[in-house]
Amino acid sequence: MTQNILLEKKTLWVALAGNPNSGKTTVFNALTNLRQKVGNYPGVTVEKKIGRMVFVGKTVVNILDLPGTYSLAVRSPDEEVARDVLLGNRSDTPRPDLVVCVVDASNLERNLYLASQIQDLGVPIVVALNMMDTALRQGKEINRARLQEVLGVPVVATVASREQGIEKLKQVIAGAPRVSSVRSWRLPSGMEEEIEKLVDVLGQERSLSRTAAFSEALILMTKEEVLPKQLSLGEQRIQEYIHLIRKNLSAAGINWRSAAIEARYNWIQNILKDVIHKNTETRISFTDRLDNILTHKVWGWIFFVGLMSLMFFTIFSVATYPMNWIGQAFAHLSDAVKNVMPTGDFRDLITDGVIAGVGGIVIFLPQILILFFFIGLLQDTGYMARAAFIMDRVMSKAGLHGKSFIPLLSSFACAIPGIMATRSIESSKDRLVTILIAPLMSCSARLPVYTVLIATLIPGASAYQKAGIILSMYALGVVGAFGVAVILKKTLFKRQTPVLIMELPPYRWPSFKSVVLQMRERSFLFLKKAGTVIFALSIILWALMAYPKHDSAHPTENLRNSFAGMAGRTLEPIIKPLGYDWRIGIGLIGSFTAREVFVSTMNIVFNVEGPKDETQPLREAFARARWPDGKRLFTPLVCVSLMVFYVFAMQCMSTVAVVRRETNGWRWPIFQIVYMTTLAYLMSFLVFQGGRLLGWQ
Repeated sequence: MTQNILLEKKTLWVALAGNPNSGKTTVFNALTNLRQKVGNYPGVTVEKKIGRMVFVGKTVVNILDLPGTYSLAVRSPDEEVARDVLLGNRSDTPRPDLVVCVVDASNLERNLYLASQIQDLGVPIVVALNMMDTALRQGKEINRARLQEVLGVPVVATVASREQGIEKLKQVIAGAPRVSSVRSWRLPSGMEEEIEKLVDVLGQERSLSRTAAFSEALILMTKEEVLPKQLSLGEQRIQEYIHLIRKNLSAAGINWRSAAIEARYNWIQNILKDVIHKNTETRISFTDRLDNILTHKVWGWIFFVGLMSLMFFTIFSVATYPMNWIGQAFAHLSDAVKNVMPTGDFRDLITDGVIAGVGGIVIFLPQILILFFFIGLLQDTGYMARAAFIMDRVMSKAGLHGKSFIPLLSSFACAIPGIMATRSIESSKDRLVTILIAPLMSCSARLPVYTVLIATLIPGASAYQKAGIILSMYALGVVGAFGVAVILKKTLFKRQTPVLIMELPPYRWPSFKSVVLQMRERSFLFLKKAGTVIFALSIILWALMAYPKHDSAHPTENLRNSFAGMAGRTLEPIIKPLGYDWRIGIGLIGSFTAREVFVSTMNIVFNVEGPKDETQPLREAFARARWPDGKRLFTPLVCVSLMVFYVFAMQCMSTVAVVRRETNGWRWPIFQIVYMTTLAYLMSFLVFQGGRLLGWQ
């Protein structure tokens, strides 16, 4: 198909494909700017990112950011989605009109392997030669024009983190001829003829084009389990041909498992001899010099702990100012509503329900943004892989793979993307163990709970004290996760600990645009939850705490006899050994939907029972809360007990839903809820009762 015919279409689909760490997402952000939409592919928890470009001719180009993959021989759900989109096998996503293959210029041999596989599919392709600055620092000079000539496709040099070459790439996407290149690499003698026979069969049985059938044939040839057990007659015929070809190749002395891979790499190596010129001067690269420190057995740990401490200190120092502004804004809003609305249930619903509930969560947005800023920097600079490397020494003690660290670290922001990130773990047992312990990492939803309890525990706490307490809660969650992993690996999931083999990408200057986009995306999801789920729950909880109506002049008595109060009083005998009363019980019940709902629930509980002409800061309400005998409710020991409970408790229905989807059933989500709730209760019981025995209050 030629350029002019294609540009007559009003909407074009362009897919971005590439290896992990090739800078593909940075290219995507640079091409689409803020015109992005994020969701999931239907039926799987694989993130689907679509951006948009509009050319002068009013042709709309949808840019689809495919999951990173090293090849089309898939090993995970992410890679399967990428392959199916490229083959046009997903009904929910059109087959791309053009594929932009993003390759790491500093590691061309490995990256061109995927590019050559995509060429075999028969779709038009443009190669984005990314990270050219890194290649130059390594002493590699790449002849872009020669590479373009040999591959037979447009090649554009880019440094996406600085947006160099992006405008040129846009022009090439708009104007490059949309014709497929001809496969120039060849299989070993004898294997080419055998594969052609399978291509004919696949073309007949699956109605595939010759190029698509060739790629499918190579994939099927190297898969151990070729096809499902329940086969149609046509699939049986395909399987018979595959077994016959394997037999013929083995008889001819050709290894059918590796022959195609070796042939492709030999072709790539011959290309690179003409394309890459290396400087004869040998020098230690910046990445190697930095890795001598950051992956050191001692200095690596010191840097890692220092970086985590800096992150938490920033969360509790820099974030204080915007948090105060947001809190004052909601207080003024509540006062304004009280001044213009007549006294009654509807006014109480707006001020004590909606504003107190939603405002109690939105106030923590600055802390969430700072957390995601640090996570984005770690990923964009390449340090995240180093953190996984140094943590492998600890992870292996718990029987876990070093790759488990990246999902677990992501879970500090939110358990949902952390659980989804376990798809990069090849072993199903290691993957399941990581899923089961991921929610024990203290996610951003726990920050509001920790923050308000620390403010009650130490009213005048400095940023250093707050950061130290938060860091100890995070450390407690990590220790708990490792302890659970050890038990699971020695009981339900016995398996030898695998050796960590992973790529350490070169260090690079972060793309602050990409980091900001990630912060914007995650903060939008946070505010969306506050504006929908928490908004609805705030109304429901207010109603449960306001009804049935009672004539008592004391607000506490009215709350005690409400539906929520009755539920809390029913729970009180169970939670009293932890130091909690029925009002805290209401918060625990509400927070089973989402952890941060505890704060909004407590806002509603204590605003409902407090003076009607005043919006109480929650920490002041906690400080005034008393048991019936006059003793203080939120003692330091109770605050610590509550924080420990929230470290271990599984209180997030969204996470439960994702675990169900990832494990294809309810068995493991139910197991996870039971063991985490039990663990939370036992740990809080030990903290509170042990503290009382030691004479703490």
